[in-house]
Order: sequence, then C-alpha cells, then structure tokens
Amino acid sequence: MASPLAAAGAGLKRQGRATVTAVLLCAALACGTSEKAGEEQGGPGLSGEPGAVFIEVSRQVGLTFTHFIGATGQFYLPEIMGPGVAVLDYDNDGDLDIYAVQGAVLEPGKSISDSIWPVPKEHFPGNRLFRNELVPSGKLRFTDVTEQAGVGDLKFGEGVATGDYDNDGDVDIFVSNYGPNTLYRNNGDGTFTDVTDEAGVAAGSFSTSAAFVDYDGDGDLDLFVAHYNTFSIEGNKICTAASGEQDYCGPTAYFPMPDRVYENLGNGRFRDVTEKTGVAAEYGHGLGVITADFDNDGRIDIYVANDETPNQMWSWRDGHFEDLALMAGAAYNDEGDTEASMGVTAEDFDGDGDLDIFLAHIQHETHTLYLNDGAGNFFDSTDVYGLAQVSRGITGFGTLWFDYDNDGWLDLFTNNGLVMMDGGSGGETFPYKQRDQLLRNEQGKRFVDVSAGAGPYFQVREVGRGAAFGDIDNDGDIDVVAANCNGPMRLLLNQVGNRNHWLEFRLVGVSVNRDALGAKVALLRKGRRPMWRRVSRDGSYFSANDPRVHFGLGTDAELAAAPIEGVLVVWPNGRNERWPAPEPDQFLTLREGDGAPVS
Repeated sequence: MASPLAAAGAGLKRQGRATVTAVLLCAALACGTSEKAGEEQGGPGLSGEPGAVFIEVSRQVGLTFTHFIGATGQFYLPEIMGPGVAVLDYDNDGDLDIYAVQGAVLEPGKSISDSIWPVPKEHFPGNRLFRNELVPSGKLRFTDVTEQAGVGDLKFGEGVATGDYDNDGDVDIFVSNYGPNTLYRNNGDGTFTDVTDEAGVAAGSFSTSAAFVDYDGDGDLDLFVAHYNTFSIEGNKICTAASGEQDYCGPTAYFPMPDRVYENLGNGRFRDVTEKTGVAAEYGHGLGVITADFDNDGRIDIYVANDETPNQMWSWRDGHFEDLALMAGAAYNDEGDTEASMGVTAEDFDGDGDLDIFLAHIQHETHTLYLNDGAGNFFDSTDVYGLAQVSRGITGFGTLWFDYDNDGWLDLFTNNGLVMMDGGSGGETFPYKQRDQLLRNEQGKRFVDVSAGAGPYFQVREVGRGAAFGDIDNDGDIDVVAANCNGPMRLLLNQVGNRNHWLEFRLVGVSVNRDALGAKVALLRKGRRPMWRRVSRDGSYFSANDPRVHFGLGTDAELAAAPIEGVLVVWPNGRNERWPAPEPDQFLTLREGDGAPVS
C-alpha cells in the first residue's frame, strides 16, 4: 500500500511532470521575442539567451499589465510607493493565478486626461486578476478574468495580502489602499464578493503591507495592516531634489502612524484590536511585514520593516503584544541607526534551524542581514556575508530568500527602483529606474551577485517595487512576478532550477487555519541537519507569495550522499507529525492528521 504522503501527491506528481513542457514552450517563445515586443512592454527586448537563469515572458503568455500612477505633477507620496502583486490559486485548480494592484488619479477634480503620463492602452483603470490556464490545458497562458470575478478595485492601490480567513477552502484577497481598504471574499465559484464593510476592515489612510496571521492561536486568520504616515492630499508638502527640481518627499516629511490589528471573530467579521493589543502605543513608517516564530517559543511574531524609524517585532504575551525588536537586536543596524527598511524576508538561509531576517534598504545605505542565534537574538551580519558591498548603490523593495537553482541553499532576489531622484532628473521622464539583482548563496557562507550572467532582464532598468514568488509553471522551481511603479509587470520564468531535484508541499490545516500559515516543515536527511522551511504568504514588499513549501535537493550525487529519511511538520498549534520519505521531483499535499504523531 502506498504511503499517505505518496498517495496524496500522486496526481500532482503527474501534473508536475506533464507541465515541464510549459517551460519549454515559454523558452521557445522568449527566444523568438522581437526587440519591438520588448519595447511595447516599456523596455528593451527581453529575449532569452543560452545560460539565462530567468527569461521574461509576460507578453508572450498574455500577462499584459501596466501600472499607472495617474500623476498630475503634484508629487503625491502614495504615487511612488507601490505597487504590490500576488500569486494565488484562487480557483483551486492547482496552478498559480496573478492579482495586480493598480493606481489612480489622486488630485481632486482631475481625471486621467490630466495625467502627465500616457494612459496605458491595456487594463486601466482598476486592479486586475489573471487566471492561469496551465491546468488543465498544459500551456502557460493567462486570461484576464477581473470583471467576471468582481475584484477590480478602483481605489489607489498599494499592496495585497491573501489568505483563507473564513476557513472555507479557498483564498480571499485583501487590498491595502491609499484611502479605504478592500476585502474580497472568495465565493468558491470563480467569483468574489466585496465584504469590506460587513467585515469591518475598511479603515485606512495610507496602508502598505498586510498579512493574514493567526496571532492568538485560535485557528482562524487575523489581519495585520501596516500604515506609512500622515500624508494627505490637503497637506501635501513641496520637496526638492539636490538639483532644485521638485521631487517626492521622504518619509520624515510626515508623522509616522501606528499599524492596525484586526481580530477574526469567526463569523465573517473582524474587530479592530489595535488599542487593546498595545500596537497603537508605537508609531513607525510601516512598509514590509513578515510573520514567523523567530524565537522558537511556539508563538507567531510579527516583524515590521519601518522606513527611517526603528523596526518592530511584535510578540504575543498574555493577551497583548510587546515590541521586542530592540531587545532582540533587530530594531537598528549595528551602528545604532535606523534605515529605510522596505522589503523583508525571513528563512533559515544558513541551515542552522532558526529564522534569519533580510531587509532591503535605500541606496547609500546597505541591505541588512540579521543573523539569529537560535534564541531570537539577532546580530547585524551584513558585512560577514558580503551583502554590504553589493547593495550600497541599490534601492531594494520586493525580495525573498528562495532557492532559485535548487541546490539546497536559499538565494536572494531584489526588485529595485529609486523613490527620490539621485541628484536630478538627468533629462529622464521618470528618473527612478534601476536594475534588479540576483544574489547567490554560496553554501551559507556569503552571497555573490550573479545578476550579470542571469539573463537580459537583469540589464533592464525599471522602477521596481513589489515582487511575488512561486512555481508559476509547476515545473519544480521558483519563478518571480515583478511589479513596477508606473510601468509593466514582468513574469520571470526560472530556466535552471529543475535541472536539480526538488520537492514541493502544500499543507492543509484542520484544527489550525486551513492555509496552515505559521507551520514549519523539515526535510529529514541522513547524516545532515534537517532542512527547514516555513509556510507563509507574506514578506517581500506589498505582495503575497505562493504558500507551497519548496525544497531544492541538488544533483543526483548530492541526493545520494544525503538521502531523504522523512518529512516533519510542526503545525501552528505545536502538534508534530511525520511522513515517510517521498520520492523527489513531485508535488505533495500534507493534511493535518494524516501523518504519524511525534511526541
């Protein structure tokens, strides 16, 4: 008899092997991309080339979306901050769909005809939902289903969070806006219902990142929403670049704001418990948000990346939150300075069994790596791992620790773009463009910038913001959807990961939240430390990721040297279960209660 794990994954295993052809199709399309086609997307041709790590294929597969800020020349701060993007399987068909966040015209009394930029020809106004047709067609292709799904929010969008807040088996969408926020409940039939008012989560002024998280451990997903500052249209300030040209203001031009916490009441409604939980007592320019158990005490913590204000680490203690970031060493860098914290990711990048934190910052600062000592104490180890030198000239936003080459070590991608002019405009119409970066993890010892050899995309300059990560083509490696401010969305298909072995797991909670957000998964290997990953949708910047857990396993020789002995899941309620060793190169579903209990 097949093991429960093998039986659960058999169908998905066949699906994963069949859809490898999708990558070959996209690679062929990309190799035929014309220079003109690339220019229509807002940049040079992005065709693939031999040896490219990622190829950009958005237009070839129907993912045509251009973000538009509707600027009328007032330099309103919300215009330059977004957008985010989400990858999610909204229709439960086994492939990842994409939700894109859109801007709008903010100046009162003005319309798109008053914009200083040309209006995009496609998909404006409003947010857009693109359905992935990979399953069952076997071909990677996207269809815009926004109108039939009912999710085309027309407000000025900033970020997006996803999660099954009502535990009904399908994923819901929360949109953070400048202005009132929006919550869409998934009806399970391809449509959504705007339940913002009845759910009680509309409140907002300048919301940024958000995350669904079961902070109180009661089995359903609560909601944490970061806020930036007190900017208002009426109180817009005039700021200038070093050249004397008008420019967007920095965060300190306005007062910071407290974030908001919403408790899920289990009846479709949330209650604002910001004051009750103690979060209202502290203010910060909130941008990135990540939720994880940083000190291994069995409770989920909430880490907030704050722009030029101390970062926060909210830990749930006796019915309220305490900010432990200062005591933990993760509020300031090693020089005691606040930084322009934007994108954030947390994983066990060095394989020692605890969660480390990476923060992307503005140019002239460096990105920051906080190394965890195993007890929730963090040490700024940026220089030790070679990240200072490669990041000083970069303004980074969307980011994630992920194993792009499936060698078992977690690498880094950063989606980059300026927020203020570097000196002056230099004659550019939108002078905030930078190249993205791919940083390879050299076996937990240091990170090396491999962008130059990663493909033509990494030579393109755009105004990068959010980034969402997941296996878009179901071929066993992680792809990237990169969102640009006032520019086209990009789909980067991984061309090298599935040359090595891999495993991907989808977890389903029963007594815990159905997404199993907050669970930890360990791949047990003979003669090696366990390889730990966490179940999450949050992190990056203003974006939502694939919750499936991905493991790169390396070459045949590496797999033979450290064979898999089993899979251990630590569910959010602390219950441990173990499954037998699976065969590599397949997708598997692990349902709470189907594994063997481990005391």
